[in-house]
Amino acid sequence: MSDPLSMSDRKPDVSDPSSRDTAYEHPLLLVHGDAGPTVHGEAGSIRPQARAWSRYVAIGDSFTEGMSDPDPDTPGAYVGWADRLAALLSTHVADGTDFSYANLAVRGRKLDDVVGAQLESALALGPDLVSIVGGGNDILRPKADVDALAARLDEAVARIRATGADVLMATPTDPVGAPIIGRTRGRVGMYISHIWSIAQRRGAFVLNQWACDFLKDWRMWAEDRIHMTPEGHRRVALTAYVALGHTAEEADWRAPLPPQAPPGKVEALRGHAQWAKEYAAPWVQRRLQGRSSGDLIDAKRPTLGPAPRPGERSADEGHGIPGPEGGSR
Repeated sequence: MSDPLSMSDRKPDVSDPSSRDTAYEHPLLLVHGDAGPTVHGEAGSIRPQARAWSRYVAIGDSFTEGMSDPDPDTPGAYVGWADRLAALLSTHVADGTDFSYANLAVRGRKLDDVVGAQLESALALGPDLVSIVGGGNDILRPKADVDALAARLDEAVARIRATGADVLMATPTDPVGAPIIGRTRGRVGMYISHIWSIAQRRGAFVLNQWACDFLKDWRMWAEDRIHMTPEGHRRVALTAYVALGHTAEEADWRAPLPPQAPPGKVEALRGHAQWAKEYAAPWVQRRLQGRSSGDLIDAKRPTLGPAPRPGERSADEGHGIPGPEGGSR
């Protein structure tokens, strides 16, 4: 049986509507019209095909900046999944080609900045691969217009694709069980639907964090319960690597951590109180004052340079306060 997603099977002549086989309309044509989608291998993000990218630029917010995956060589700086992905991709360049990488992401940034100033700077670097992740800080706002956010993201992806560069997007994680942000689950789900639609329409790759079951373990999250530990970032980098069509050689990256007994009631309450004081309250105060955690922060890698070589860290390093359900999110 032929692949129902392959447009090479009985592809209609879209230049002449009268010549179409009226008994067959490919579902992608029904969605995208006569022009059809601009896709990788005519399959969008469904069948990723790895390429030897050599100029990778990452744009986004704190997730792509790398919080909370401390850089051992630079106090106050972070490594993160994008740096780790760049290191993986750098091993696939063609002979005689140098791999270069830039990271323009800054914590606290909303989508307007990501698809605005960051995107302009990214395109000026002439990348052949751009990862764009944004909108999470917008969705935290109860009155966020998810459809409008998606429209802006779509425009940005279209601009990148028009240059010939490939695009990697990422879905948010499932916020179920998370304090405060768990209330955004409906908006997150709607945004994810848009992300997959954009990927299919524009021919982009997707890092599907919603499907990462390992992220439901609170030990993958830092003490602020919003950013990932080094182990969380390591696993997400490998997930992105696979989403781009490569094969991850590290067999443990999807495996759950060893079971851990949940904290006692008193310990859990103490942890919640500490989190509210140290993280939740300052976030609310910044929001009321119209400030951002990234107001005084510049991009950590504003120009193209060699890929970093982040060292491997133990899965036990950096684990935060247990979440509401103990070891699981």
